[in-house]
Amino acid sequence: MKFDIRYSNHPDDSKNYDTKELRKKYLIKKLFEEDEILLTYSHQDRIIAGGAMPVKKSLSLGTFKELATAYFLERREMGVINIGGEGVITLDGKKYVLGHKQGIYIGMGTKEVEFSSKDAKNPAKFYINSCPAHKTYPTVKIIQPVEGKPAPADAKYCVQRHLGTAEGMNKRTINQFIIGDVCESCQLAMGMTELAEGSGWNTLPSHTHERRMEVYMYFDLPETEAVIHLMGTPRETRHIFMHNEQAVISPSWSIHTGIGTHNYTFIWGMCGENQTYDDMDNIATKDLR
Repeated sequence: MKFDIRYSNHPDDSKNYDTKELRKKYLIKKLFEEDEILLTYSHQDRIIAGGAMPVKKSLSLGTFKELATAYFLERREMGVINIGGEGVITLDGKKYVLGHKQGIYIGMGTKEVEFSSKDAKNPAKFYINSCPAHKTYPTVKIIQPVEGKPAPADAKYCVQRHLGTAEGMNKRTINQFIIGDVCESCQLAMGMTELAEGSGWNTLPSHTHERRMEVYMYFDLPETEAVIHLMGTPRETRHIFMHNEQAVISPSWSIHTGIGTHNYTFIWGMCGENQTYDDMDNIATKDLR
């Protein structure tokens, strides 16, 4: 396993960053490496984001001295969404099969976490978000709904919201995986937004939410294309060019929005003191600077 640490900063500091420094502070450039677990620990609400890509062997999630715990989830909860081929997560001996774009909430206190793939030629890519927890909630497998069919006995359906318009280039489906209507968590909220063909804006209107931070992970993006992730304060914006399967740390004071040169999918993970999804302070596009 590889473990990186990013420290928090005051919003005024980012006004002085050049492109290299912005990318150093906020961009998680690499999430997946064959037969490796890559994790980034951010002091923004102490979220951990990263990826596990088992190919030739299973991967066990260990702990780090920086966590000062006997095992990774001793005082943490975790959400995982698989963006690759079919894989298996084994939690204290119990196996959960996750297909493409299926997820799971894992409660605090789970001692053994192991990742494996069903097919080495099409390996799973487990994207991970974890944050501190104070209580154990049940582990729940979460999948997208299938029209006309009830959820299988071993899973729950996510909540889907259809927002935006083709004219506004932001027609999208929001899949809310870890949210109160689906499963309980201490503070982690997590989901996946899929943009329709011809759409590029991922969040409009732009917004901030002082009560929680966020990590965005962009994927389903052709290698030749990019997402321009906008951040900074509403009147002092900055941008980071991002490519397929990269993530960005977005502090609570930063705006949340971005535009792609092609439609894409992104996973959002949030933690902080409020789990209400619509708790956000919208900013009119005409007021951005």
